[in-house]
Amino acid sequence: MAGVAVAPPAQAGTCAASTTCSTTVTFTVAAEGGLQITVPDTASLGSGNSGGQISAQLGPVTVSDQRAALTATWVASVVAAAGAFTTGGGTAAETVPTTAVLYWSGPATATTGTGTFVPGQVNAAAAQSLDASRTAFSKTTGSGDNSATWNPTIVVNVPAQAVAGVYTGTVNHSVA
Repeated sequence: MAGVAVAPPAQAGTCAASTTCSTTVTFTVAAEGGLQITVPDTASLGSGNSGGQISAQLGPVTVSDQRAALTATWVASVVAAAGAFTTGGGTAAETVPTTAVLYWSGPATATTGTGTFVPGQVNAAAAQSLDASRTAFSKTTGSGDNSATWNPTIVVNVPAQAVAGVYTGTVNHSVA
């Protein structure tokens, strides 16, 4: 190849017979990517009656950490978008407030890598409302590449004054 200089390998000193000759070897472990979270595009929780409860799994949420970090810890958070879950014109009777929408992560359905993976809410009794940012899942120890997947449950406490309709809102996940 024209214009490319190739350096010969470094030569060690000459070693006498029955003497150990050492060669220093180096290599690089590269980070494949960064830290990311994958969530379902849409989810339908089913239906329920005014004054009742609707409960269903959102679908798999996965954090993938390909930073190859010495301290590979992270925290995934969840919160409902500002506003509420609404139908129609969004009047009081057409609104389910975010305080009435609860989230619990449950245990991991799959993990890779080393370290300690911790659910934000291990069971239904620990469910938290989505009116404020909550820890959905975290990794508190370990190094290198890793991932965790969980299938959170959303519980909607439907207000007694709620009218019939398809209610829409947004649940936001993030990881840092």
